[in-house]
Amino acid sequence: MQTPEIINLSDYEYAGEGANGASYNHKTNSSVMLKLYNASAPYEIIVNELELAHKVYNLGIATPKPGDFVTDGNGRYGIRFERIVNKISFSRAVGNEPQRVEEFAREFARMCLQLHNTHLPAGAFPDIKAVNLKLLEENPYFTSAEKEKVAAFIQAAPDGDTAIHGDLQFSNAIAADGQKFFIDLGDFACGCPLFDLGMVLLCCCYDSEDFVREVFHMELATAKEFWVYFAKEYFGKDVDLVALDKKLRPYAGLKVLIIERNAGMHFPEFHALLKDIL
Repeated sequence: MQTPEIINLSDYEYAGEGANGASYNHKTNSSVMLKLYNASAPYEIIVNELELAHKVYNLGIATPKPGDFVTDGNGRYGIRFERIVNKISFSRAVGNEPQRVEEFAREFARMCLQLHNTHLPAGAFPDIKAVNLKLLEENPYFTSAEKEKVAAFIQAAPDGDTAIHGDLQFSNAIAADGQKFFIDLGDFACGCPLFDLGMVLLCCCYDSEDFVREVFHMELATAKEFWVYFAKEYFGKDVDLVALDKKLRPYAGLKVLIIERNAGMHFPEFHALLKDIL
C-alpha cells in the first residue's frame, strides 16, 4: 500500500467538480493542480489511476505529467498533476462556440486516431476485454442470462494492441495554447478502438438532453452534429452513419459498466443499447 503525502487543502483553490471528485489549483505554485477524489472512491481505483498515468505519460502520449499520491488527512485521497494553464475541454469549447463544432469535432477525431494508432507493449496495460468482463462480473444490474450474452459479445469482439483511453468523451480531452492532452486515464487499457468509439457515440447521441446540457455544456443537437463530423474525420467522408451506429451501439451500451460502477446505481436507458445482443 502506498503511503500518501498529507497536504493542507487550504493551500489550494477549488477549480471544478466532476463525477468522482473535485479539482484544485495550488495558490502559489501555478504549475500544480490537484485531483481529489470523493471520500467514497475506492483506494485501489485512485492508486491504479496514478500508476497508469505515469505509464501512459512515459509512453509519450499527450497527457499532463502526473505527480504524487496525496491525502487531505480527512479520508479523501488524490493525485497531483502538472497544471495545464488556460486549458479548455473540447466539450466546453463546443458549448462556448457551437458555430465551430465541425472544427473541434475533426480535431478531436485526429487526436483519437493518433491515440488508436499507438501500439502498446504486450502485457504492459490491462486488456480492454478482460477489464469489461471483470466489470460485468461485478455488476449487480444484469441477470445471469444477460451476463452470459454480454460476455459472449465481449469475447467475440476484435482483439487489438493499441491504446484505449477507456472513458473517451469530449470532456476528457483538453486544449491549451495550441497543445492538446487527454485526461482522466484511470481506465486506460490495450485493445480494439471500438470499445473507445462506443463511448464517443454514447456521449454525442444517446445521453439525455438535460444531461448533455448540464455535463457537456451544449445542446443535444450540437452533440449529434459533433458526432457526424467526428465520424467523417475518423472513418472517412463516405462513412455510412446508419451502419456505423448499428455497429457501435452495443459498445456504447457496454459503457454502462463504467457508469454504474462509478455511480453505484442502475441506468436502464443505457442497458437498452445492448438490446441487439441480449
